[in-house]
Amino acid sequence: MKKILILTCCLAFFSQACKDTLEEEVVSVVTPEYFKTPTGFEDAVKASYEPLRSWYGTQRGFTLTVFGTDTYTKGADGDYKFVNDYTPNLNAQVDYIRDLWNDFYRAINTTNTVIDRAPTVEVDEARKAIRVGEAKFLRAHYYFVLVQTFGPIHLALHETTEVQTTASRSSVKDVYDVIVQDLEEAIKVLPTKQTEYGRATKPAAEHMLAKVLLTRASNAGAAKPDDYQRAAELAKGVINNPSYGFRLLPNFADVFDQSNQEHAEVVWSVQYTNSLLTNGNGNSGHLYFIMEYDAGHKGTMRDVANGRPFKRFKPTMYTLDLFDRTKDSRYNGSFKQVFYANNPATLAPGMKIGDTAIWVAPTNISAEFKAKKNYRIIDRAEVLSAGNYRYFPSLSKFLDPQRLSVQEERGSRDFMVARLAETYLIAAEALLKSGKPEEAVTYINTLRRRAALPGKEKEMEITAGQLNLDFILDERARELLGEMERWFDLVRTGTLVERVKKYNPDGGPNIQPFHTLRPIPNDQIDRTTGGKEAFPQNQGY
Repeated sequence: MKKILILTCCLAFFSQACKDTLEEEVVSVVTPEYFKTPTGFEDAVKASYEPLRSWYGTQRGFTLTVFGTDTYTKGADGDYKFVNDYTPNLNAQVDYIRDLWNDFYRAINTTNTVIDRAPTVEVDEARKAIRVGEAKFLRAHYYFVLVQTFGPIHLALHETTEVQTTASRSSVKDVYDVIVQDLEEAIKVLPTKQTEYGRATKPAAEHMLAKVLLTRASNAGAAKPDDYQRAAELAKGVINNPSYGFRLLPNFADVFDQSNQEHAEVVWSVQYTNSLLTNGNGNSGHLYFIMEYDAGHKGTMRDVANGRPFKRFKPTMYTLDLFDRTKDSRYNGSFKQVFYANNPATLAPGMKIGDTAIWVAPTNISAEFKAKKNYRIIDRAEVLSAGNYRYFPSLSKFLDPQRLSVQEERGSRDFMVARLAETYLIAAEALLKSGKPEEAVTYINTLRRRAALPGKEKEMEITAGQLNLDFILDERARELLGEMERWFDLVRTGTLVERVKKYNPDGGPNIQPFHTLRPIPNDQIDRTTGGKEAFPQNQGY
C-alpha cells in the first residue's frame, strides 16, 4: 500500500467499562513500543474493532449497499444520488469509496500488528490465542468487504510502520484463500461466548465463513467444489448447536427493539453508546430511511422518537409489493406508516395530540375517503408518482428514541452485522445450490412461520418446487431490508444489473455490467509507483 495509518495522535480504543461490552476510552500519545506491553497488546486488539464504526450504521455504508439496488432508490435529499443512478459521477474520486478503502486498510494494518507482535508479548498463552483469533476474524471481515466491493485488491499480511509506494492487485482467488484461512484459524481458538459483548466468537466466525464460502462459490476464478456444501454445514452448525444458545425471536418486530439489543438472535453486532466522547459519529441509520413527516402536514413536528427525516432512501415498487400483508408480519414490522399528532400549534380541526396526523396507506385510497378525514393520507399512487421523493413508507428498524436531542445525529443503537435469520438464509441458499431443495425449503419455512401473522403459519409455507434463487432473493429482501446486505446479495447472485434495470426506476437506465465492482480510488493508483500500470483501475471507470 502507498500509506497505511496505524494510529493517530489520539486514538479511541475499545475497553471494558462497567458493563461487559466493548466500549471506548480515549488513550493519547501512543507509541509503537506501547504495543509490546500486555496492556498495549490488548488495546491494539480493541483498536482493531474501531473501524467497524466507519461502515456499519453510517451514511457511507448505507449508500454503498442500499442505493442502486432493486429494493431502494433515491429520496429527496442527499449528495450521493449518483450512486443510485449509476451516472458518470460514480467514479474513482468519490470520497465514500476512498474512505472505505483507507479505513479498512488502516484496520487491516492494526490486525496485522496484533498478529505479528503476539509472539513477543508476555501474556497468558490461551488469552493470547483468543486475541489473535479476534484479529484474524476482523482481518477476514475487512478483506471480505473489500474484495466484494473492488475485486482484485492489495494483500497486506504484515505490519507496515512506514510509507510504502509499491503495491499490486492480488487475484480474487488469493484474497479469498487468505480470508478462509484466517476464519478457519479463528474458529479453532475463539470461544463460544466472550465476557465482553461484541468481541468475535466462534459462531460469529462460522457464520462469516459460511457467507464467505457462499460468495466465493459464485466466483468462477476462485470457487472450490465443496464451497456450497461447507457453507451449508457451517450455517447449520450455528443454527443447531445448543451450546451457542441462538434462537429466532417469536416476533419479527422484537428483533429491532432497542431496549433489548443483546437478544438470542444476534450472532455478532457492532456496539454504539450514548457517550458523545467515545461514540464517534454514532449509528446514524435513524436519519436516512424516514420520509418528510415534519413539514407541510397538520399536527406534526420533528421529534426524537420519529427521527430526523433526511429521506435519503425511498423503497421501490418492488419492495412495497414484496409482502403479503394478509399473512406476513414483516411489512408492519419493518415500516412506520402512521405518524401521530405532536404539534399543538398546527393541529387540524378536530385533531388532538396523539391522534393520527399522517397515514401512508399501502393501497390506493379514494378521494371521497380522504375528504372525510382530518389527517393526511398518502396512498400508493402518491408514493409511486413521478417526482415524489419525499413521502413513502419509512423503514423503522433503525429508529433511535434514545438519542439525546431532536437534532442529535449520533445514535446509540447497536448494528447487527450477523443475525440468526440470515444464517437460515445462508443455509437455504447453499443447500439449494448444492441440489438439495427439499432440505433448503425447511430453513426458509422456519423463517416464514416466524414471520406469519397469528393463525397464518401454514399459509406462509412454500414447497421445494417453489424454491429458486429469485425466491431466496425476495425472502432476503423481506427479512433483511435495509440491513446493508442488498448490493452484495445482488452481485453475489449475478443479478445486480438485471434487477436494477427491472425494479429501480432511477438506476435502471444507466447501470452497466462493470458496475458490479466499485472504482479503485484514484489516490491509491496515483500514489503507487508505476501508477495505473502497476495498480490498474477497474474496467469501465
